[in-house]
Amino acid sequence: MSQKQQYSAWNRRQWLSASVAGMACGSKLSHAAEEPAAAPAERRGRILQSVCHWCFRPMPVEELARAAAALGMHSVELVDPEHWPLLKEMGLVCAITSSHGFMRGLNHKEHHDECLEKLRQSIDATSAAGFPNVITFSGMREGLTDEKGLANTVDGAKKIIGYAEKKGVNLCLEVLNSRVDVEMKGHPGYQADRIEWGVEVCRRVGSPRMKILFDIYHTQIMQGDLITRIQKFSEYIGHYHTAGVPGRNELDDRQEIQYPPIMKAIAETGYRGYVGHEFIPRADDKIATLRQAVELCDV
Repeated sequence: MSQKQQYSAWNRRQWLSASVAGMACGSKLSHAAEEPAAAPAERRGRILQSVCHWCFRPMPVEELARAAAALGMHSVELVDPEHWPLLKEMGLVCAITSSHGFMRGLNHKEHHDECLEKLRQSIDATSAAGFPNVITFSGMREGLTDEKGLANTVDGAKKIIGYAEKKGVNLCLEVLNSRVDVEMKGHPGYQADRIEWGVEVCRRVGSPRMKILFDIYHTQIMQGDLITRIQKFSEYIGHYHTAGVPGRNELDDRQEIQYPPIMKAIAETGYRGYVGHEFIPRADDKIATLRQAVELCDV
């Protein structure tokens, strides 16, 4: 996003802050939006913050988007194209868009046609909207060795990466944990469960548009040593996700990751992409937990 675009978005968010603050006095969303006009994230801007909608369901996309904009955030991600005009009206983007799911991915050649068609459709829509990233997944091992799954994933990615280059969109392979056997908190059997595996896909594909999605939560569970990996593999990282470990909940003092030094390390690599909050709030006031995350990661 250019400085001019950021300034224009900032102006719209100032208007939105005033609008949301004028909502009914008893609204928690109104309370959460009373101060964001001077939010640190808006002043510093070293980390462009985003939020994943699925974690906040059943909250409507519009409610989350209004809160995100008022909090000085830049994106609500992984939402359907029908919501993109609304995001743009609020000065937001969809920092990473959906494609195929994580169960059937590029590591099995018999899934290539299905995955590539969905990726092509998402690349088209994402490019037309002016958004930067499309998500992709390895898929489940199902008996494949790491080397065979890697080779198949590279082969599939090479079939689509030229199209992504032409459209000016990054393809981001998400690395997930395969240890936690709780729905949406871990994915036993998932193949791309280590950062080095995902980076090797990028190296073999050999395109600046082929990236990994570095999920801090998943990587902490599988490997740890987060800052070292962020520094070492920064050129291959196209997007980040956050959540607390253990539990995939708020970024609070009940979890083990120290997010401020991690955000500083990300900023110091020169990264200018987005960091998406993908935690599942436990608190009743979900917007308050989002505000806490935004302030914690504003470094």
